[in-house]
Amino acid sequence: MARLYGVGPVCATAILAELGDPRRFARSDDAVRHSGLDVTVYQSDSKRAPGHLSHEGPELLRWALFEAALSAARAGSPDHAYYLQVAGRIDHNRACLSVARKLCRRAYHILRELGDEALAPVERDRCAEEAIAAAA
Repeated sequence: MARLYGVGPVCATAILAELGDPRRFARSDDAVRHSGLDVTVYQSDSKRAPGHLSHEGPELLRWALFEAALSAARAGSPDHAYYLQVAGRIDHNRACLSVARKLCRRAYHILRELGDEALAPVERDRCAEEAIAAAA
C-alpha cells in the first residue's frame, strides 16, 4: 500500500481491513462497487441520467479512499494531471471521487499481486521490540 501516493499508514490499514482478501472480487470494478464509489445510472430508452454514489459497502473504506484522493490531487502527485483533466469537466469533489476510484483499483491490484503476503501478520525484528519496550 505504500506504493500508492497519498495513502499513509492509517488509510492503508483501513483499506486493507475493509477491502480484505482481493480474491473474492473477479475484477477491480467489483472492488470499486464494493467500496460504494460506483455511480448509479438511471436509464430509460435512449435517455440516460447519471445518478449518485451507491454508498453500498463500508463507509470507512470510502472515507480512506477519498482522503487518499485528496492527497493524490495535490500538485506534486503522479495523479495530478488526471485530476486536472477530470476537474476541468466537473467539480472538485467529483474529480476527487474519480481519483478515489482509481486508487481503489490500484489497491485491488496491489493486494492481488501480494497475495497471501498482504494478509500475513507483520513480523517485528528484535531491535524494534526493544525500542518499543524502552519507550513504554
